[in-house]
Amino acid sequence: MVMKAHKFCCTSHLIVLSYFLLQPLFVCSKNHGNAANDLLDIINNNRTSQKLPKLSSSRGLGCIALQYAQECKGNCSSNNTIHCQPLEDDFTEVFAPNCGVELPTFGTISGLILGCHQKYLKPQEAFPNVLVRDQKSLSLLRNKTVTEAGVGIIGSHKHKGPYIWCVLFSNSPTNSTFVLEDLGEGVEQKRGCYSGVSLPCSAGHSNSGLVLNTLILLLIIYSSSLFW
Repeated sequence: MVMKAHKFCCTSHLIVLSYFLLQPLFVCSKNHGNAANDLLDIINNNRTSQKLPKLSSSRGLGCIALQYAQECKGNCSSNNTIHCQPLEDDFTEVFAPNCGVELPTFGTISGLILGCHQKYLKPQEAFPNVLVRDQKSLSLLRNKTVTEAGVGIIGSHKHKGPYIWCVLFSNSPTNSTFVLEDLGEGVEQKRGCYSGVSLPCSAGHSNSGLVLNTLILLLIIYSSSLFW
């Protein structure tokens, strides 16, 4: 009876210990949302505060914004300025095909905001510190003729900085332009994130070490409990 009580006590302590060790894993694995969607919400809140209509979220335009940001990797300076301008033909010949945008539905891109930062910033921090850094960007964001927008965010080196933010604006009719083939199901997001979808920013391997260590820990605890 003493041995059984001792074994039960030790096992109980291991369960409690495992809970506290596993808790960070559960927190890290939660879906914290899509930062590109959050940033578009901030843009719309800023517009409505100025009594301007909200911009529609276009998945196709968001995916193209991510492609644009990816094309500009390596152009962020140490003082968080970026100078990058892909060829105009890249929109229809590279970005749109990569996203699966139906070319007949490719609308008008009326403007863009491109920014970068050496470190990742939360959307509420990126808005004033990366995107709206001058009057030109603010005027574009509050343009009365703009109808829809798409946001793309990507890190340059596998979830490390610098990070690039891109916002594309369009004054085309909503819900009929930048249409993705198969409702976007064919678009495979391997890095970064874009607005208009529920997928979180890719961070698949960022927690892989924690997962492996946790599994090893559980295996050790289970093996040890067999001998108590």
